[in-house]
This record gives sequence, structure tokens and C-alpha cells, in this order.
Amino acid sequence: MTTSEKLPWYTKMAFGVGDLGPAIVAAVNGFFLNAFLLQVAKLDPFSVGTIFLIVKVWDAVNDPVMGALTDKTNTRWGRRRPWLLFGAIPFGIAFFLHWLVPPLDSGGKFWYYLIVALFLDTAFTAVNVAYAALTPELSRDYDERTSLNMYRFTFSILGGVAAAALHLQIVGAFPDAQIGNAVSAAIWSVFIIVPNFITFAFTRESHFKAEGGDQGPGFLEGLKIVFSNRAFVFVTIIYLMSWLCIQFVQTNLYLYVQYWIGPEAAKQFSILVIGVQVSAFVFVIIWGRVSQRIGKQNVYYIGMTFWVVVEIAIFFVPRGNLTPLYILGPLAGVGVAIGYLVPWSMLPDVIELDELETGQRREGIFYGFFVFLQKLGISLGIALSNYAIGLAGFNESLPQQPEAVLNILRVFVSLVPAVILVLSFIPVYFYPITKEKHEEMRARLAEKQKG
Repeated sequence: MTTSEKLPWYTKMAFGVGDLGPAIVAAVNGFFLNAFLLQVAKLDPFSVGTIFLIVKVWDAVNDPVMGALTDKTNTRWGRRRPWLLFGAIPFGIAFFLHWLVPPLDSGGKFWYYLIVALFLDTAFTAVNVAYAALTPELSRDYDERTSLNMYRFTFSILGGVAAAALHLQIVGAFPDAQIGNAVSAAIWSVFIIVPNFITFAFTRESHFKAEGGDQGPGFLEGLKIVFSNRAFVFVTIIYLMSWLCIQFVQTNLYLYVQYWIGPEAAKQFSILVIGVQVSAFVFVIIWGRVSQRIGKQNVYYIGMTFWVVVEIAIFFVPRGNLTPLYILGPLAGVGVAIGYLVPWSMLPDVIELDELETGQRREGIFYGFFVFLQKLGISLGIALSNYAIGLAGFNESLPQQPEAVLNILRVFVSLVPAVILVLSFIPVYFYPITKEKHEEMRARLAEKQKG
């Protein structure tokens, strides 16, 4: 039996607040960036989709590389926290630049937003990979890691709620949408930068060994080991599927409300987002407690089954009727909370399995690919959606879109996520690390460390 590694509440708070920046970026970009590029910056759907696909090519390189770099970092502050300290300001600046409209023609705007998106992606990676990889550095306790992720996603969801709810209000306070978006971005940039300094200042990497020496294998060897880990493969599939669902809905929901329900309903969009996010916030806490009793896999089955039913119901929402969404939104939050909590709680256990099998800790590489998959889900959702509505005849100057565009928007916020969620039950079933298995792993690791 292994000893517990309980963390004080203020350490968990300091850790949790560090996810505010990524959450704000994910919420504002996820809900509104697509519409901003189409309707304010006036790029065509194919240009918008292409920007995000090109960024993912870069992402395929910088995420795992950044993870490997954090593994090899060796400072008196640890190997993760320095990236928060020095990456925070570039992260905030890049986000701000993404919401400006430069005085350029359509070709110039394409290159501007592509370059800024690459800058933002790099800064996001530098901060978020290091932050995510802090979890196993803070505690090796199975339930404490779930608790850390409860704190993390509490801040994440509340930050997302605030950003998604207030962004449109700030933009609407200005007669010029370009000025409104720039002001909103400037405000959120402050909340992106500061939390990283708080996490840096008030957490400690208790499992970091400064004496270092061998900092792990090279990049290609690390990739081979990562993807030979059966549990990691299953967790990454679970995570990708969960976030594909979240991003298909998030990317298309504003356009869906604007064109399927109506432009007046779009003015109430913030209320709808608050309903979803507040529900997700509550259920992150609830599911975190329940998982300690019945395990992460069982929690996933229950929550995601509920979400599948809600997604199918959304497809049948009548045209022009917003009321059903006020009911279905909070119900969807029950499952959205699972997408936040469970995969991130599984990953530290996978890392310890790798340590048991290899004798080395490579959190950075594992978390690098995890963050890559999150952003892959976001970008695939945006790119595929934009290509589809572009082919269907989307035109931002039209007050009402063609029926083909409306049907695509309906499917992307309902039936497509439902199918993906059902398929995600397969890797959850085969995920090998139960709570009992993890306790056995920790006991074996303790024996190896003593020997």
C-alpha cells in the first residue's frame, strides 16, 4: 500500500487558475473566431479553413517538440514552471493580434491571420504543454490528480463562461465591430497573462529532480515509446473524440443560432453559452466525486450516454424556436464536463505506467501530444465546417443562408457529435488502468525506488 500525497487547497487553487488563459482562448476563439473571420474580417470560408489546417501542420511539429523540451529543461524552478513565466506575455500578445483587422486586401489578410495564428499556436503550446505536464509533478496520488483536474477545470469552465458571455457584450458596446473586438481582446489578454504568473509563483514541482543527468530519450525514440504504450493510445483516442464533439458544436453553434433560429436569437447567445458552461462547471465537481466511487470509465459511460441523447434531440429543434436550446444547453453540460475531466485524469496514470515500464518520466512528450490532439480537434472542426458550408454556398453578405448551409450547421451541432461519442465508448472499454490497477502500479514503483 502506498502513502497518500495530499496537497493543500491553496496549491490546488494556484494550479487551477493557470488554466484560465487557455480556457479564455479556447472559449472566445472556439465560439466566435470563425464568425469574426467570416463576417468582420470578411475572409471566405475556404481561406479560413485553410488557415487552420496549415497551423495544424506546424502544430504537428511544435507540440511534441515543446513537450520534449520541457522534459529536458533543468532549472532551479523546475522544468515546467519556467515556461509559464516566460511564455505568458507572448501568449497574451498573440491572442490580441488575432482579433485585429489590418487594412489589407483579402490576400494580405489571409497572410496576416496565418502568421498570427502560427504565433499564437506556438505561444499556446509553450505555456499549455508545460502547464498540463505539471499535474504528475505535483502529486502521484490517484485521487489527488482527479482533484487537481477538478480545480483546473473549475477555473477553466468559469473562465470560459465569463469570456464567452462577456465577449459579445463588450463588442456590442461599440458601434464598430472591429473596435469592439480589439477592446475585448485587449481585456482578455490581461487575464491570459496574469494567471500564469500566479501558477508559477505558488506551485512547486515536488517530483522534479534537479540533478538531472539523463533527461530521457531523443525525440524520435520518445515518439516510438509513447505510441507503443497501449493505454496512451486509448486515452488519446478518447480525448480526440471527446474534443471533436465539443469543437464541432462550439465552432458552429453561433452560426447555427444566427441562421437556423434567427438573428434576434443570436443576441441571446451569451445566455445559452452560460447555461452550458455553468452546467459543465457543476458537473465537473459532481463527476469528480462520483469517479472516486465508481471509477473513471463508468463515469464516462454515464455522462456521455446522457450527452448523446441531448445531441440527437438538438437535431429536432424547430426552426426559429430558441426555447428548446435553453433546456438542452444545460443538459449538454452534463456530458461536456466528462470531456474536460476524464481524459485529463487518465493521462497521469498512463505516464506512471510508462515510468514503471521504462524507468523514465516523459510527461512533456505525453502532454505535448495531448495538447496537439486538443488543438487538432478544434482546427479540424473549424476547417471541415468551413469547407462544408463554403461548398454549400455560404455567403456572409446574405441575411439568410441557403438550405444546404442550414442543414450542414444542424448536422454539425447534433448528429455528427452523437455518432462520435458513441464510437468513443470502444476505446473507453479497452482502457486498461483501473483504480485498483493504478494502486498496484504505485506500489511497484515504490518498490523499485527503494531498490
